[in-house]
Amino acid sequence: MDSMIRFDEYLAHLAAGLGHADREAGLRGYCSGLMLPLARKSVEPMAAHLDPLHASARHQALHHFVAKAGWSDAEMLRRVARWVLPTMDLSAGGYWLVDDTGFPKKGRHSVGVARQYCGVLGKQDNCQVAVSVSLACEQASLPMAWRLYLPREWAEDAGRRRQAGVPEEVRFTTKPQIALQQLQALLTAGEPHHCVVADAGYGVDSAFRQGLTAMDLPYVVGITSVVRVWPPGQQPLPPKPWSGKGRPPVATRRSPQHRPLSVKELALSLPPDAFTELTWRQGTHAPLSGRFAAVRVRHAGSASAKQRLHPLQWLLIEWPLAQAEPTRYWLSTLAEDTPLPERVRIAHLRWRIERDYQDLKQDLGLGHYEGRGWRGFHHHASLSIAAYGFLLGQRLRRTGRPRKKNLMGGPVPALPADYRPRGRPAHTAACGGLNHDTASSTGCLPDA
Repeated sequence: MDSMIRFDEYLAHLAAGLGHADREAGLRGYCSGLMLPLARKSVEPMAAHLDPLHASARHQALHHFVAKAGWSDAEMLRRVARWVLPTMDLSAGGYWLVDDTGFPKKGRHSVGVARQYCGVLGKQDNCQVAVSVSLACEQASLPMAWRLYLPREWAEDAGRRRQAGVPEEVRFTTKPQIALQQLQALLTAGEPHHCVVADAGYGVDSAFRQGLTAMDLPYVVGITSVVRVWPPGQQPLPPKPWSGKGRPPVATRRSPQHRPLSVKELALSLPPDAFTELTWRQGTHAPLSGRFAAVRVRHAGSASAKQRLHPLQWLLIEWPLAQAEPTRYWLSTLAEDTPLPERVRIAHLRWRIERDYQDLKQDLGLGHYEGRGWRGFHHHASLSIAAYGFLLGQRLRRTGRPRKKNLMGGPVPALPADYRPRGRPAHTAACGGLNHDTASSTGCLPDA
């Protein structure tokens, strides 16, 4: 089927969830603009290239559609998924990939912007951060849920909330809590109980892991080297004997002679033959491989909290041969009989969500939205994911999987010679003839 015919069908499928028929034109224009080969995919340049002779009117229409119109982001993503998932081969299993991504941003008025860790920059800086959950298989992955992380300073600032249009029900929620809410919403909507894969930013949060278990979701999550566990064959001391008064004690105990180890200490204590060289997938230039070991452990929890006996789970350790110590660790509730190569393969599936972010940002303008409001931020992201979903579905339907990502294969409409971006004067004022003495005699005070 011709791509444009399928694109029309796709847009009709999405438009059915917009609430009003007159929003279909905005959907078509915005998704088409996101797939144009433009350097910048904010509203203004997209409008100018979509309709060069009526750029101002098209700009207003697209801006209203993305920043003001009251359609549902959740419904948009649900419809994208219903279109794309039939093209994904989930027969061998699916996986929920949890992650977040940052957007460097200046100023303080754009919703959620704050000085926080930005993965794109690799440091603390002014940025916005959004949490997402993607559904992945061996072939591809697709974002299924998306939400801005609202830092505490924003969540507790009524003035900034009001100006940015933050919904009343949105309160301060940590990133792991947002991810749990997203997963719960997906399960409530009828999605399967796939294994969850996440990095150490989520895996070190014991409440996040417990929340996954409570939802009957197995997981493979990264942790840091300082997380403490009980080594194989060991567990905490039983609770103190009951004195006969009050409630029977349930908290487990430890002592200076009987204590848990950090996962790094445990890894360093393992014999060399505990590690196996494994290849988990074919990379761009060469197979990706490493040395891995896996042992059954119990998470130790905090020494200061009242602890119960945690169930056994897998500790997966990666120790490259050229390194002096292990580099990565994961905890996993996969079945005890899961083969080591399978655990390693699943642990490294996070590369797919990084690829999602790369394509969405570089090719589909995910980080190009210039508005400040909550609704516009989420609408723009949902439309970027919608454009990505169509192109992903097209690639999966084709046997050759062409590398070209942009739908619009023809030339981009040229801008009129007299076109000027908003905010730029039509003609630059000449400064040589200004009479500064005359200007100062008006009695106006300089700006303070």
